[in-house]
Amino acid sequence: MNIKINDNFNNISESYLFSDINKRVNEYKKNHPNAKIIRLGIGDVTLPLPKLIVDALVKASNEMGVKDTFRGYPPEYGYDFIKEAVVKYYKNINVSLDLDSVFISDGAKSDLGNIVDILGDNDIYIPNPVYPVYVDSNLMSGRKIHYLNGNEANNFLPLPSGLDNNSKVIYLCSPNNPTGATYNYDELKSWVDYAYKTGSLIIFDSAYEAFITDDSPRSIYKIEHAKEVAIEVSSLSKMAGFTGVRCGFTIVPLELLAGGSSLNKLWKRRQATKFNGVSYPVQRAAEAALSEEGVKESQKNLAIYKKNTKMLCELFDEKGIWYSGGVNSPYVWIKCPNGMKSFEFFDYLLDKANIVGTPGVGFGENGEGYFRLTSFASNEDTKEAVERLRKIL
Repeated sequence: MNIKINDNFNNISESYLFSDINKRVNEYKKNHPNAKIIRLGIGDVTLPLPKLIVDALVKASNEMGVKDTFRGYPPEYGYDFIKEAVVKYYKNINVSLDLDSVFISDGAKSDLGNIVDILGDNDIYIPNPVYPVYVDSNLMSGRKIHYLNGNEANNFLPLPSGLDNNSKVIYLCSPNNPTGATYNYDELKSWVDYAYKTGSLIIFDSAYEAFITDDSPRSIYKIEHAKEVAIEVSSLSKMAGFTGVRCGFTIVPLELLAGGSSLNKLWKRRQATKFNGVSYPVQRAAEAALSEEGVKESQKNLAIYKKNTKMLCELFDEKGIWYSGGVNSPYVWIKCPNGMKSFEFFDYLLDKANIVGTPGVGFGENGEGYFRLTSFASNEDTKEAVERLRKIL
């Protein structure tokens, strides 16, 4: 075949991090069929959806079987009822949004991967270590990536000091995946001020904002001028357990202009062309999740996950192991003990404790020597994992 391909795909890893992990775990299970493996690796929820949300999903599904309430193609940008629910959700954290700035999608990962469609050939600045989608989606489009160094010295929260004044696209995630670290108001304000001064764009991933328990900003729009410099991408995957249901939302403010063009209009055009919307039953379930009652019900599940992170953090405090996260986040990012490399520690945990985590180096070279554990196992499994870890650390 003589067709041309997108050679930029040759610049990304042949396999996804979690595919590699699953391959290693499956090989181990094949050789140790009786091992009880506890998974604290992938960030997937394990608790069922609250009844309120399930009821909304079932009710809307039943409507699809009745002529008078049947619905065909959903609006590409989301039904008004779910967009209004998002606006109200933000209002409860003292952030005002225009309805037309809200776009409903099938999850944050899709929008983070697709946002590059409306952007030109800009320099891309991404923290390291980082969620792989930010990097791979830009490499697929041939973008040049510069890394912002996250390390113990800055608690894995790089700041703009020392950067040049050229405009750029900056990816930020707070609370962070994988490190769990969270920007406080002043730290996030320094990024907004920098972007405003330099004419840069921030892509802000707030997928874990529901875990925040202190006064850290749950939205970048808590900061003055943020609507002029930032797109915010969020998700119901972690806050309401929608990893298997799929629904998220992206905020593209009407104030956001680049080269005289409205990014809101560009994203609207992109979505109308390449996306056919989220199903009606899922949007009704999301509406229920974002309601006052839905948030309360979902917080009950989050409280269990937070209990799990607390147990992990108490163990690492006891053992004198450095970590970030654990507070405001479902992730605990630890320094591998005894100078171990990330995958060396992965193999050690799997072999000695039958525990699966995520090697930090899979999130970038600055993650080498670190390791991510999640709180998304059951409370019982996490207790057992803590006891296993206590014996080998």
